[in-house]
Amino acid sequence: MPATTSLRCATIACAAALVCGCGDGGGTSGSSINVLPAFVVSSSMTTTFYDGNSDDLLTAGLGKTGLAGAAPGFANPSAPSSAELRRLAIWSNYRALVDITANGGYGRFWGPNIDLNGNDTLGEGKIAGTEYIAYADDGSGLQNVTLLVQLPAGFDPANPCIVTATSSGSRGVYGAISAAGEWGLKRGCAVAYTDKGTGNGAHELTTNLVTLIDGRLANANTAGTKSLFTANLPLSSLAIFNQTFPNRYAYKHAHSQQNPEQDWGKDTLEAIQFAYWVLNQQFAPMVDDRNHGVRYRTGSITTIAASVSNGGGASLAAAEQDTQGWITAVVVGEPQINLNMSPNAQVFEGGLRIASAGAPLADYITYANLLQPCAAAAPALLGAPYLSTLPLATTQAIRAARCASLAGSGFVNSGNLATQASDALNRLHSAGYETDSDLLQASMWDSQAVPAVAVTYMNAYTKSSVGDNLCGFSFGTTNAQGAAGVPPPVLPMPSIFGLGNGVPPTNGINLVYNLPPFGFDHRLATADASFSGAVCLRGLWTGGDPRMQTSVNAIRVNANLRGKPAIIVQGRSDALVPVNHASRPYLAMNSLAEGSSSRLSFYEVTNAQHFDSFLGVAGFDTRYVPLHYYNLQALNLMWSHLKSGAALPPSQVVRTVPRGGTPGSAPALDTANLPPIVASPGANAIRVSFGIVNVPR
Repeated sequence: MPATTSLRCATIACAAALVCGCGDGGGTSGSSINVLPAFVVSSSMTTTFYDGNSDDLLTAGLGKTGLAGAAPGFANPSAPSSAELRRLAIWSNYRALVDITANGGYGRFWGPNIDLNGNDTLGEGKIAGTEYIAYADDGSGLQNVTLLVQLPAGFDPANPCIVTATSSGSRGVYGAISAAGEWGLKRGCAVAYTDKGTGNGAHELTTNLVTLIDGRLANANTAGTKSLFTANLPLSSLAIFNQTFPNRYAYKHAHSQQNPEQDWGKDTLEAIQFAYWVLNQQFAPMVDDRNHGVRYRTGSITTIAASVSNGGGASLAAAEQDTQGWITAVVVGEPQINLNMSPNAQVFEGGLRIASAGAPLADYITYANLLQPCAAAAPALLGAPYLSTLPLATTQAIRAARCASLAGSGFVNSGNLATQASDALNRLHSAGYETDSDLLQASMWDSQAVPAVAVTYMNAYTKSSVGDNLCGFSFGTTNAQGAAGVPPPVLPMPSIFGLGNGVPPTNGINLVYNLPPFGFDHRLATADASFSGAVCLRGLWTGGDPRMQTSVNAIRVNANLRGKPAIIVQGRSDALVPVNHASRPYLAMNSLAEGSSSRLSFYEVTNAQHFDSFLGVAGFDTRYVPLHYYNLQALNLMWSHLKSGAALPPSQVVRTVPRGGTPGSAPALDTANLPPIVASPGANAIRVSFGIVNVPR
């Protein structure tokens, strides 16, 4: 059974930082005492040991079988325990980032039972060890970034290693447990997690309920600075808002008014520093009756910054900001990253220049949100996988209405539906979306991935309050007809920590367009799916909103990895974070920033897209392969490079073979579908020199 204690760390009064290491990240830079980093809120910290049987670090006691099964329940659904919430969070986050289906490779190519050599030797795959969890904050109680360190029982203090697992998307602190945490735990490394200040923090405004660091609920006034997130609305304003817009929710990523993305690199570095402190507490000798010494100093632990999507972008940002040597190497998948794009950095595919490469998310996501519902009706997309919860006839009507509104406003050419939709698709191509991602344009909008990201990030970049209802959008519960302002049939808050992803629609909380009297599901609010709101979101970028410009400039990076060996893996078919705005231009900019000293390799995988969890859906299973398989290869390649000096394979296109078959019952994934990353890619090599990247078609 887990044993939990609250830690109260001694405060060290220092005359000089060089004497006892105050504020130097755990006493690792010339100090003799292991000092808790100043950014850690000591009163928030708990430590819990898991025995590897009834509960564990990787599967929360569920094991390989339980992770593939039904969601674990609560003894009291209205007031689940912190242990129950953790178990549900690990179950849902593990499944969110990998294909959990047996035919897709779970339990055969990856999963708790698969060892680092790809063999089925680990049984249920439970891993004993200790978790440390705490807030990082600036003293205001308004940031409360969650940090978590998992220390497996098999950690070898003589050969220490750390792997980061910064959360993907806007997920909670366990958000990258399957993407990076699992590999690190199997290596016997400490895993440093952070929710990077987005972390699934919800505030139910009608009831004034918020979540705490462990997911339990509290009244916002009672919780105070212990709240994961509380909306910045005075009580008088909150009362008026609730009367006008009942049953609405504020979300930390969207409504913290802090543009948390600007700190994602710092958050990742602080997670590493927290891990250093933990390891010194565990393995350094006592120097007096209260304090541990310092066994591990900055840079003395092999540390791989690893994650995917937003977590991958955070890892790259951390490596760029790391001037002290905390990070040894970087391995990331499908990174969402925003570049200070130089005109000398150029991307070519098959010898043809991608003129729009390197646009920030604020640009491409608002454009996709505007055009995708129309592009989905293009004849070329006939037969695309369908992911909407709406009836097909309703979706088809939305697509036609959106095309008509776009044509009427001059966003696409006039003509019949096929002409309008085809023009919308071509405009997405011109904006940097690969033709390989065409069949995903429909599902990215129909699944609400793109609308959710567009609304969340535009709120974040403009630092809008929940009370602003930016561009007419808010988050709220809706009834079967899509009407907002109604009490939810199932209360979202008790399970939000376990099931929520931090970006509505999630866990019964939907994206609402606020038409009188109380608003509707944004897809149903108007015939053209809240077209005016989508135009408004787009205009925040194209109109040069100064709040937007300031926030986006604050998150831009320069692609200078400071000589660290690094691997980026991304699917060519990615329709959420297009490869032309992420990995390809990053490689180009890195070539300018580091020149011949660059140690970055980029592996572009054909027939791979952003959401491996979609591979169990009919049409995805037959057409796309799992990117996770190559993320694991990349981690193993980097480990061999760091530990035995093996050369990293050069940048290359990996040409996979889709499974084919009948949608919904594709044949089992096989190694024939998944060619390896090779040392000599020949004609598949990606060439880069002096800021010019050329990817073979």
